[in-house]
Amino acid sequence: QVHLVESGGGLVQPGGSLRLACAASGLNFRLYTMRWYRQAPEKEREHVASIMASGSTTYVDSVKGRFTISRDNVWNRVYLQMNNLKPEDTAVYYCQVSHATRDFWGKGTQVIVSS
Repeated sequence: QVHLVESGGGLVQPGGSLRLACAASGLNFRLYTMRWYRQAPEKEREHVASIMASGSTTYVDSVKGRFTISRDNVWNRVYLQMNNLKPEDTAVYYCQVSHATRDFWGKGTQVIVSS
């Protein structure tokens, strides 16, 4: 069974940084594209960043130049380094992977950007 656990969220002032982590188990991690999504209050969940097995990355336009996704295939973890955070980045951040025709999600980690 695939299991994803996010960590690293918290309260940060505008302009600050956070590093989110997602620990994955139950799959051959190195073979899969890993994704970060977020959901702000009363908004739809949106894709934030992806990292393919090859290491190629994609980002939503609103975070380009501020967020960096990376992966550690030894420890089966994916990270999201978030710099220059803005109040509009406030959301619950989720780790996601598609495996055997199913989508798996973690429970999320809350990020609040506020002064």
